[in-house]
Amino acid sequence: MRPRGAILVHMEQRHTEWDGPSRLEELLELARAGGYESMGLVSGRRQVPTPSHFLGSGKVEELAARVQETGCQTVVVNHSLTSVQARNLNQATGAAILDRTGLILEIFSERAKSYEGKLQVELARLRYAAGRLVRGWSHLERQKGGIGLRGPGETQLETDRRLIAKRVSNLEGRLRSFEKHRAIERRSRAGAPLVALVGYTNVGKSTLFREWTGAPTEVADQLFATLDPTWRQLRLPFGTQGILVDTVGFIRDLPHELVAAFRATLSETRLADLILHVVDASAPGYRSQIDVVNQVLQEIGAGLIPRIEVMNKIDRLGRSPELERGPDGMPERVWISADQRRGFDLLGEATLAYLKRSAVWGSVLIEDSEGAFRAALYAFGAVRSEHRLETGRTEMTLCLTPADWTRLTHRFHVAPERWQAWRAPQPVRAYPVAAGG
Repeated sequence: MRPRGAILVHMEQRHTEWDGPSRLEELLELARAGGYESMGLVSGRRQVPTPSHFLGSGKVEELAARVQETGCQTVVVNHSLTSVQARNLNQATGAAILDRTGLILEIFSERAKSYEGKLQVELARLRYAAGRLVRGWSHLERQKGGIGLRGPGETQLETDRRLIAKRVSNLEGRLRSFEKHRAIERRSRAGAPLVALVGYTNVGKSTLFREWTGAPTEVADQLFATLDPTWRQLRLPFGTQGILVDTVGFIRDLPHELVAAFRATLSETRLADLILHVVDASAPGYRSQIDVVNQVLQEIGAGLIPRIEVMNKIDRLGRSPELERGPDGMPERVWISADQRRGFDLLGEATLAYLKRSAVWGSVLIEDSEGAFRAALYAFGAVRSEHRLETGRTEMTLCLTPADWTRLTHRFHVAPERWQAWRAPQPVRAYPVAAGG
C-alpha cells in the first residue's frame, strides 16, 4: 500500500523523561507502521499543553500553514489528545487529526490476524471512540424524537453511546468464550512450565522465539509485528521441557483501551512461571524501554513474576555473550544475539536455573523393573542421592519442579502420590516497578 502523506507533530514537555531524538524517532517509526509518510514536522517545547488545542497559538498557525503548503489531509500528533483538542485542531487546519492512541489503534487494526485479535482491537477502538464522544462534538447534541434506532427525545450523542455500549457488551461476551477455550488449552499444557517472552516492540522477541524453538514465526523489522500469542515447546538442558510463548510488544504510553482489550491474551504473561524480558541493548534509550515494560507488567498483574533481562543484539555492540548473576547468585541478565544464535546456551542455563528454583525436594521408591523411569530421573538432573533398601527397592532423593514430576509420571504411568515431598520451593526474587517508572 502506498504511504499517505502526513504532517507530524511532536512537543517536548518538561515533566516527561526520555525526550529528544528517541521519542521523535519512535514517532517516525509509528507513522511508517501506520502507512504514513512524513511530509513535514512541527516540533517545539511546552511545559503544559493548552486545554483548547494542546499546542500554543503560534504552533497552531505553523501547523495550519504546513498543511496548506503540502496539501496533506492528515496530521499525526505524538501525544494523546482530548476530543476537544482534536476537534479544535481539525477546525484550525482543515485536516484529519490522529493522535498517538488513534495511530496505535490503526496499526493494531491492520496487523491483527486471528479472529480473537480482531475482536480485541475492535473492542479497544470502540472504547476509544466512546471517550471521543464525551463533550466532543456539539453538533451531536441536537435532540430529536423519532422511531427506529433513536428513542423519543434521545439525542444523537445518547444514541451513539447506547449503540457503542451494546456492541462493547457483545464483543466482551465473545472474548469471554475465547478465554474459556484458552483455559482448556492451559489445562492440556498442565505440567509444563510456561516461559513468556515480553519486551518493548521491535526488540527481537520473535527472532529469538524462532531461532530458539525452530518455529516458523513471521519476523519483521517493524513495530507490532506480533499481536497474537504463539506457543512452542522449549527444550532446556538435562531434558527439561517447557512452553515458550511470544507475546505482543509494549510501547511507551500504550493505550489503556488496548491493555484492557488484550487482557485475556496478556494473561499468558500473568500466569507464566518465568518472564524473559527481551531488550534491544543497542537502542540508546533501552533503559527507559525497560521501565515502560515493567510498568505494563505491573498494570496487568505480572509485576512480581520472576524475570531475566535478555540483552539482545550484542552483534551491534561487538560484545560477547555473557551471563550476569545477582547478589543471590541467581541469573539476572543474559547478553545474546538472537539473529546470530549466540548465547543461547547461557540463556538456557539461566532459564533452567529459575525453573529449577521452584523445585521441591522429596523422595520416591523405585522398583527394579522401573529402570527406564530411573534413567529419566537422572536425565532430568533430578537425582540427589539414592540407596538400596532391604526390601529390594531403591529410595531416591529428588529435587525437581512439580511440572517435571507431573510430566514424568504421565510418561511412565507412575502414580503421582508416590513422590513424598518434604521441602517447599525456595522463595524467588521479586521485581516491583521502581518509583517513578
